[in-house]
Amino acid sequence: MTAASQVPGTDVPATEFRDAIGHFATGVTVVTSIGADGAPVGTTANAVTSLSLDPPLILVCFDLGSLTLRAIRGHGAFVVNVLAAGQEHLSAGFARRGLAAAWDGVRHRHGPTGSPRLDGVLAVLECTVEHSLPGGDHEIVVGRVRHVETSAVPAAPLVFFRGGYASLAFQPASTTRSGPSVRTSHSPNSCSRSGAAPEPPAASRCQ
Repeated sequence: MTAASQVPGTDVPATEFRDAIGHFATGVTVVTSIGADGAPVGTTANAVTSLSLDPPLILVCFDLGSLTLRAIRGHGAFVVNVLAAGQEHLSAGFARRGLAAAWDGVRHRHGPTGSPRLDGVLAVLECTVEHSLPGGDHEIVVGRVRHVETSAVPAAPLVFFRGGYASLAFQPASTTRSGPSVRTSHSPNSCSRSGAAPEPPAASRCQ
């Protein structure tokens, strides 16, 4: 008899799961690709993680209704743009489902795969699709990292924690041994989840 067989069959309610997993702080990214019409698409996502060093793999979780997921399926490539503190406007803008206006005033350039790289972000990881796997009401996209770029300007990351934005007080690791201080702020929107259970700064199903 396995441990799983001894656990009652009912699942944890979604609201309780979201609240609990919301205590796990994450970074905030905008995942970008190219639509069938050649126009750039993107969505805010915090369900992003490294998967493997050899080969270099990363995974991103998208709501099944995500327009960006649809574009990635067709284009076969995407970019993970890691946001810095102070870039909440990018998170909010790309959380709005289907709005081409999210790109208004957003400086970007196309990388080697043709996917858009946002200017001024902490890092970009440009990927081609390696695998896609089912994950409940989401799809898990595994990307092989083909190109990376990091900011030459030291900056703190944008963080999402317990339903709001936060930022770390940036200090070079060589100058302090104490842990980073955290500043939090209320998230300006609560569109839906971006592949994780908590209400994130934006959502993969919103674009």
